[in-house]
Amino acid sequence: MLSVLRRKAAAAAAGGSDAMLLGGRLRKSCAAVAAGLRGYATTAKEMTVREALNSALDEEMSADPEVFLMGEEVGEYQGAYKVSKGFLPKFGPERVVDTPITEAGFTGIGVGAAYYGLKPVVEFMTFNFAMQAIDHIINSAAKTNYMSAGNISVPIVFRGPNGAAAGVGAQHSQCYAAWYGSCPGLKVLAPYSSEDARGLLKAAIRDPDPVVFLENELMYGERFPVSAEALDSSFCLPIGKAKIEREGKDVTITAFSKMVGLSLEAAEILAKEGISAEVINLLSIRPLDRPTINASVRKTNRLVTVEEGFPQHGVGAEICMSIIEDSFGYLDAPIERITGADVPMPYAANLERMALPQIEDIVRAAKRVCYRSVPMAATA
Repeated sequence: MLSVLRRKAAAAAAGGSDAMLLGGRLRKSCAAVAAGLRGYATTAKEMTVREALNSALDEEMSADPEVFLMGEEVGEYQGAYKVSKGFLPKFGPERVVDTPITEAGFTGIGVGAAYYGLKPVVEFMTFNFAMQAIDHIINSAAKTNYMSAGNISVPIVFRGPNGAAAGVGAQHSQCYAAWYGSCPGLKVLAPYSSEDARGLLKAAIRDPDPVVFLENELMYGERFPVSAEALDSSFCLPIGKAKIEREGKDVTITAFSKMVGLSLEAAEILAKEGISAEVINLLSIRPLDRPTINASVRKTNRLVTVEEGFPQHGVGAEICMSIIEDSFGYLDAPIERITGADVPMPYAANLERMALPQIEDIVRAAKRVCYRSVPMAATA
């Protein structure tokens, strides 16, 4: 990586104004390709989320020598969650960079490399540790394109596990979707399935702007069907477009990351009781696919939002406001929000479960908006 940076710096010194355009170069847009590849057309194989991330990163690094990976234990140890397995012998230490335990330091190096036109993928062991580097993510990466009047692009991906795992306590369990989703200049993605992870990571690496890529520790080992189309090296998913995982007509349920799985299970239970739930996998937190959400609510006339983050100023609150602004007249019931509890994450297993959304919480909320159960206020 350092030798590439030295060459970039020398070219910048010689090229004058041309250097300001280094960050503006775009890879071929993936939107047109992805438009026809949204569904699970033909189940060619199953793949874990970990394998999907590994294959996407491998292909992008093979296709573009300016893409490199850096972070703690990404090389010799092959990644804390083995996402970078096999990378060090294949790409070498200049493109798979093991860093000291200093998030602020290596994130700043990554942003600086992106200024010079390289395409770093910065891995955090957990996004809780990225708080050490949030100055570089927000002030150095997210704001530079605007502050430079569009002359400097920052093509960098910040990725790693986000949200609660299991038994790791309050300082390792936060969901940062709403934190980063509120910041102009960032794109924030949160995949659920293997196909999501593969398609969105490719899109993130090819994007000219900084992308926060929120994975989930508990999802790495989960297997999902992957279509033959998604295994093509050109496959990627469009940023800013949600996916309807299950169609329905009675109530809309929005979710992202691990909560999509819980919502789909809740929809199965609701179907047995005669309630047809439409489940939307948000995929992109910023930009948010407001048209898809509003179109669904205008069809079902009811909405339940699901997230594991804190309730105040959350992603669900933003979705609620979008419906109030654009589709209020279509609502037949108050909107329900399912979130994590408004407390730091407890360590005790029984309290941890109470602090996170459960399938039964989603089922009860959907029944309430469909007037199929006694409202909570009536039982208080």
